[in-house]
Amino acid sequence: MTLHTNLSFETATGSIDYPFTNDYMFRAILQKDKQVLKALIAALLHLKKESIHDVAITNPIELGAAISDKDFILDIRVNLNNEQLIDLEMQMSNEYNWSERSISYAARSFDQLNSGEEYKEVLPVHSIGFLNFTLFEDQPEFFATYELRNKKTGHLYSSKFSIHVLDLTRIDLATAEDQNYEIDRWAKLFKAKTWEELRMIAKNNPDLLQASNDLYTVNADEIIRQQARARADAEFWERNKNAKIKRLEDTIIEQDNTIAENQKLLAEKDAELLRLQKELAKLKQL
Repeated sequence: MTLHTNLSFETATGSIDYPFTNDYMFRAILQKDKQVLKALIAALLHLKKESIHDVAITNPIELGAAISDKDFILDIRVNLNNEQLIDLEMQMSNEYNWSERSISYAARSFDQLNSGEEYKEVLPVHSIGFLNFTLFEDQPEFFATYELRNKKTGHLYSSKFSIHVLDLTRIDLATAEDQNYEIDRWAKLFKAKTWEELRMIAKNNPDLLQASNDLYTVNADEIIRQQARARADAEFWERNKNAKIKRLEDTIIEQDNTIAENQKLLAEKDAELLRLQKELAKLKQL
């Protein structure tokens, strides 16, 4: 990408150095632009944008400031209209713990009451994960919502706690409802690799165009780029580490299965040998 010769998003060409899937860029854009944050949340939670009067990020970071992997806050916590708490996170690497991690993050937000406050005053909490992998391989879904419900009847236990998962790798599974709220277009925007592709996706949608312009602006900020680069490097090494761990775990499981199968065969042979020995003993007694 050559930002020094491309003076605007409208004329930018080539690959995007740090797209929306870079978790630092994702955070930077949503922290800098409330309108984009409102539009994204409205689409995901099926709300009217006009109903969102205010969005406040309760765990902001100092954009451009040096950070370490340990210090970087991955999730973005949002107070919506002082009526709901939203937790957003972009996650590219499959660490095979998303189910537990999303529950943990949401539970922290749900535990919000001070001593003496009534439980009924707790604000609803909605966790939203943007994943670049399929959470449940046997049940792929583009945009899934999980709630607390009665196992037998399906009756909703509480509407104040939900977890949403958007699979960026399965946009092809977007339903008519997903398309109606343009969640699929947001996902395509996040996955775009070139400025030309980004313009095509965002065309005729003011919110997507604004988000795209924001991405161009933060990509042109060298201080922010340094932190985005650091996050990209960290994610690369984390992804490689997780891949190695997964390969080793798969190898161990395969070897365990082989050992178990061999033990089964040995047990069967021992049983057959014992049977033959008993048969031989009977014949000798005749």
